Amino acid sequence: MRNLLQSLLLGVVRLIVGAHGRHGAARPNNGQTIYFANHASHVDTLAILAALPRETRAHVRPVAARDYWDSSSTKRFIANHVLNVVFVERKRESGEDPLERVKEALATGSSLIIFPEGTRSLDGDIGPFKSGLYWLSRQFPNVALVPVHLSNLARAMPKGAVLPVPVSCHVSFGGEIARAAEDKDAFLFEARASVIRLQNTAKG
Repeated sequence: MRNLLQSLLLGVVRLIVGAHGRHGAARPNNGQTIYFANHASHVDTLAILAALPRETRAHVRPVAARDYWDSSSTKRFIANHVLNVVFVERKRESGEDPLERVKEALATGSSLIIFPEGTRSLDGDIGPFKSGLYWLSRQFPNVALVPVHLSNLARAMPKGAVLPVPVSCHVSFGGEIARAAEDKDAFLFEARASVIRLQNTAKG
């Protein structure tokens, strides 16, 4: 039932915003992967899923904030029964590991979609990456890291909008980047740079 509902929802997303996948020389495969992307709208997760091949998408779970997806019965249903979201708590008790559920998902073999900026960009610039991607790569060094850039999604679903606006959007997948080494800042700089390079290629 989940696969059917997801296919129907993603079909609507493709109809409205396109979510055209650009893979270049590197196409997503079925290996365990963390897809990390710029964050522009609430449609971002759906656009990435829509651009992934069906057989790859079956193993991918989005990572998202519980306070957003748990804010209404409709969002809660989609998160739990359609997208199989891995929830993170933005408001948590002191000392609690915010990545606990994310690590559990990786440990059981799921691939993930994450947004390392942590919040949506309002001007199209890609902000600094938070450290979660680094720690996940350090703990799960065999999981591939693939950058993704989303273009026009902010126009498709501006902040405050309830429904997306029909706009042609693209989802660009890059090649794998190197796993995290000792230098956290250097890793996060390069991870962000890999998404910016996709952004520049899309503009060109």
